Amino acid sequence: MLKLRFSPAILPIALLVALLAGCAGDDKKALNIAPQAIPADAPKVVAEALQLQGRPYVYGGASPSQGFDCSGLVYYVYNRQGLRLPRDTFSLATQLPAVHPEQRRPGDLLFFNTDKPYSHVGIYVGDDRFVHAPSSRTGRVMVSDLNQPYWRERFIGVRRPPSQPALSMNEACFGG
Repeated sequence: MLKLRFSPAILPIALLVALLAGCAGDDKKALNIAPQAIPADAPKVVAEALQLQGRPYVYGGASPSQGFDCSGLVYYVYNRQGLRLPRDTFSLATQLPAVHPEQRRPGDLLFFNTDKPYSHVGIYVGDDRFVHAPSSRTGRVMVSDLNQPYWRERFIGVRRPPSQPALSMNEACFGG
């Protein structure tokens, strides 16, 4: 009987490899949506997210200059609209209200199980498409089609961020 022994020194290397793998696994076919093709009535978060196509994927990134990971893209885009959302996918999925998939609207968040539940998130832009920062392999923010087999098989839910920033107590009580 063959006995395998692992050195404790391998654990940090294994963790590093897992982190560098990014939010999602394999390369996916990108759909490029030209910024000028953004509908005039699209929510600002959708227009902002689509403007970021091509920005680099960086694990832990949350800005155009740094690059983005999947939750960093969501965090950045919504924060620019005055909505402070959680920074990680699990917190987004557990803290925002669920929406039936057939009732999704542009600006809603789509969640996927790429290696565990709620391990990837993207922003729905309409017509079964979403913008996201999928992985270090794709290397950039891109638009994908929810009907692609990879995404369809891993899709697990929709959450809707609030449409208005929360008022501070000063604004609620004193109007300003």
